[in-house]
Amino acid sequence: MHLNSLSGRFLLLTVAFVMLAEVLIFLPSVARFREDYIVSRLERAQIASLALLATDEMIDAKLERELLSNAEVYNVVLRRDEVRQLVLSSPIPAPIEATYDLRDAPAWVLIRDAVRTILTPENRIIRVIGDPVKQAGLLIEATMDTAPMRTAMIDYGLRILGLSAVISVVTAVLLFLAVRRLLVIPIRRVVRHMAAYAEAPEDARRFIVPQASVDELREAEEALQMLQQQLTGALKQKERLAQLGGAVARISHDLRNILTTAQLFADRMEDSADPAVARAAPKLVGSISRAVALCETTLAFGKAEEPAPMMTRFRLAALVEDVVESETLACAASGVEFVTDLPAGLVLRADREQLHRVLTNLVRNARQAIEATATPGTIEIAAGDEPAGWWIRIGDTGPGLPERAREHLFQAFQGGSRKGGTGLGLAIAAELIRGHGGRIELVRSDEDGTEFMIRLPHELSEDERG
Repeated sequence: MHLNSLSGRFLLLTVAFVMLAEVLIFLPSVARFREDYIVSRLERAQIASLALLATDEMIDAKLERELLSNAEVYNVVLRRDEVRQLVLSSPIPAPIEATYDLRDAPAWVLIRDAVRTILTPENRIIRVIGDPVKQAGLLIEATMDTAPMRTAMIDYGLRILGLSAVISVVTAVLLFLAVRRLLVIPIRRVVRHMAAYAEAPEDARRFIVPQASVDELREAEEALQMLQQQLTGALKQKERLAQLGGAVARISHDLRNILTTAQLFADRMEDSADPAVARAAPKLVGSISRAVALCETTLAFGKAEEPAPMMTRFRLAALVEDVVESETLACAASGVEFVTDLPAGLVLRADREQLHRVLTNLVRNARQAIEATATPGTIEIAAGDEPAGWWIRIGDTGPGLPERAREHLFQAFQGGSRKGGTGLGLAIAAELIRGHGGRIELVRSDEDGTEFMIRLPHELSEDERG
């Protein structure tokens, strides 16, 4: 058993709390012992005084000293019939320093006097007052030393502490065994089941069967069993989805090849002299183009993961110029204007090809959003460098994203904002930027347009490099 374990800590806490309880009992016990000690001396003194009264106060000095010595007092005063009478006496070696009246003394006073006695190592002469035994008078007084009483109190206190230590250890061991049987062993059983299930989560035979007799532990076992069942079901569903995704990817691959061939023939149909064919050809080409794009994005997203970025240094202005040139050709007659605000010497360290894909996706989305309004618009691309890293801003004057698209913007198949869109572009872009250790975020989207911000760190962290 290790002290850092649940059982070890419980054992230490039990010993500590039992000792604390015994300490709280210690002071009243010592105070009670002191009171009994003084009362016993008063009883002896009363017996000695009765012996003197039985001889009509005729006793020699030697016998008187012996009676006082047996009673461990210096003198005895007995008050009877309102008369205070010195019965026995002997020389007192020092002045009387204090008087203690035990008649009807409250508990806190007895505890206070006991603590003072223990904390005062010097011997003192004190006067004590109490009630006579068997009502043999009104009161009895005696003068005595404190040193023997203090020694007896310390000896009694040590015995009390020793007994308390034994009781605390025995109690702690018994509680430890009980807690180990009722709590620790069932908890270890749960941990073993968790470890065994982690080795083969698809194996339904490794589900825990609730057996604990303690309600809380049984609830924990039932919750673990439910979690195991749900997780195993989710894993099986994930496996089936992965198989389905592989099948979809293969279908998309073959379908893309078929559609590419169809696209070539559709392009030639645009030159047909038949007016009906000429009118239908652009729509057919557009439909086939969207189908090809859907196949390509499905294939890209269906991969297990994007490859790790190949980090190189390059000028961002050249990359943006390439993206803008490609999109300008696609919107020659749509009235979309591109504005760039890039430092000429800004050099980034990133995967050039992946960043090209990200910027192309964002710029193309902005262009298509403006074209959908059939009004001129502007797309602005700006960038800069700051201590935290590089930033790239892409903004447009389009109609803004609908609320549904903003809620699931970077989730696959859910963030599409235009008719015919798949919702994969932004999900792929966000994944590529995360691979660089950065992030892409939506700054704003309203009736005045939409603005995205890309942030890239200067260096990858150790975790990202691994």
